[in-house]
Amino acid sequence: MIATGSAFNVDRPPSIAPAVLDWRDGQPVSVQFGDIYFSRDDGLAESRYVFINHNRLIQRFEALGPGQHFVVAESGFGSGLNFLATWQAWLSANPPAGTCLHFVSVERFPLQRQDLERALALWPELSGLASQLLAQYPELVTGLHRRVFAEGNVRLSLYFGEAEAAWQDMDFIADAWFLDGFAPARNPDLWSAEIAHAIAVHSRPGTTLSTFTAAGEVRRQLQDVGFEVSKVSGFGRKRVMLTGSFSPGPSPVARPDRNQEVLVIGAGIAGSLLARNLASRGRTVRVIDAAPQPATGASGNQQGALYVKLGVDFSPQTQLALSALMFAQSFYAGQTPDQWHPTGLIHLAWNEHEQDRQQRFVQRNRYPAGLVRAVSASEAEQLTGARLQSGGLWYPGAGWLEPEALCRRLLDHPHIHCNFGYKVSRLMPCNGRWHVSADNQADIVGDRVVLCAGPGTPALLPVPGGFRFKSIRGQITSLPEQMIRPPRAVICGPRYLNPASEGRCLAGASFDLHDTSPEVQAQSHRDNLDQLDRILPDLWRSERPEPEMLTGRVAFRLTTHDYQPAVGVLAKPDGRELDGIDLLTGLGSKGLAYAPLLAEYLTDRITGQPRALPIGLADRLRPQRCRMQEGE
Repeated sequence: MIATGSAFNVDRPPSIAPAVLDWRDGQPVSVQFGDIYFSRDDGLAESRYVFINHNRLIQRFEALGPGQHFVVAESGFGSGLNFLATWQAWLSANPPAGTCLHFVSVERFPLQRQDLERALALWPELSGLASQLLAQYPELVTGLHRRVFAEGNVRLSLYFGEAEAAWQDMDFIADAWFLDGFAPARNPDLWSAEIAHAIAVHSRPGTTLSTFTAAGEVRRQLQDVGFEVSKVSGFGRKRVMLTGSFSPGPSPVARPDRNQEVLVIGAGIAGSLLARNLASRGRTVRVIDAAPQPATGASGNQQGALYVKLGVDFSPQTQLALSALMFAQSFYAGQTPDQWHPTGLIHLAWNEHEQDRQQRFVQRNRYPAGLVRAVSASEAEQLTGARLQSGGLWYPGAGWLEPEALCRRLLDHPHIHCNFGYKVSRLMPCNGRWHVSADNQADIVGDRVVLCAGPGTPALLPVPGGFRFKSIRGQITSLPEQMIRPPRAVICGPRYLNPASEGRCLAGASFDLHDTSPEVQAQSHRDNLDQLDRILPDLWRSERPEPEMLTGRVAFRLTTHDYQPAVGVLAKPDGRELDGIDLLTGLGSKGLAYAPLLAEYLTDRITGQPRALPIGLADRLRPQRCRMQEGE
């Protein structure tokens, strides 16, 4: 039995201490800093005056062309008021389809969800946008959180942690800065010379800034790093404030941005998510697959569990898994709700080894209960509606997906064109473009190509030398609902079992590292049933069926030597990067969880937009690390 108590030490990762508020006359005041979050006169009017107007945002939004983007960066997220005011201004400017607003912000002491809701209720005119923010507001864990709104036209990159660490680990260039946060005298760390330098690093000639403060030290620090700063009339009771522009010159103009056609090879979950992400940002995409329809490989199952395994220690690998899970839950709920079933998921402590692992996990970490918590066997049975042998870790926001239907939904976009039945045999760069070839078919030509072909990826790599990729066979078993007592939530142990859908529950999948047979095998069904029997003693309504009576499906999943995905630009053996070719592969059995965030990150790279992964995590995913070492 693993511990089920809630007494966590606040210094354990990955949770972050929340803001402590004192509500005075219905408005929030920070106990940590003894300062107000916004003007007592009119916080929304102050935000518009100080930040929207003095950065000329509406005019600059209106000047954007299709496929372009604009980046607002902020030094203190607080109540989210500035974000919502900027989003509202973006809507009023009505930029063309395919444009994207990025709002990048950092917060050391984030508000708890109930406090955020109470604060934003002060502005009824923002209620529609506020409800969307609240629905996707991250659980309070450290690190970078990307959230997608307005069908991909608005993106929030919210970093929970120290500002200096955030700016060092985030990859973006701002068009405008909101220097917000508590007064410099009360929160000097947010107004230090180091922060001013970081702001300059993330700026370009013409980047603007505004701030409510007019403190002389702030003005001098900004001037020292290259900003031309002026005093202007302040808002309300504040006599003056500061505005500025980086490297004196003309106001920023819209970036030239040629609409390159991107060729995505592979129409599984990774390729479909990437194609839709690119298309939503105004890119033209052509998806290529050898099969006659999408999702015929590992993404072709009727059901798939959204699941990651968080490490006992909060390592970078665990951080990536957690970030991917949180983003996936938010993405599917907001963007593809018809294919998403958030039933919750239990990872059982099904044997002594797993009990010990989960016990150490609970002791060494502090996760919000909204993400994961330990539950007893009796509580697990109440949550899942199934008789169980043990308790485990309960993920209340997880669940299961319809992968095949999801891929079809994602590819249904006017900027996405599909070439099915096209078995790629070779990739060749020629005159600055990529030529994709197939036997007895005309070449398909594009500006950029991304390999998302799962186990077919290694054979297509247009570079010498081998890569440490491996293909793993997995067979699922389809169980008729009338044969079993189906659970209400996903159950994971040595195998998983999904709730019923259209009269069936999918179970599996086998992990056959040395079996290359594509045929459904009775032995794999038997193995799946044997493992289910270990964790679900009351599964069968009558006799357990013979394996030969059951149907199933075999798919092969590609993974890497270190079981981490390979995402990013392809390079030659000497490390020189090839122009215009990337990988999104090696997701193994966790594709449904990892693919949304990794597709988001790779689209950021391709389009030159703020990146959804911190630099430290992104570097660990470089495909070059998967090259064969000497002697292998």
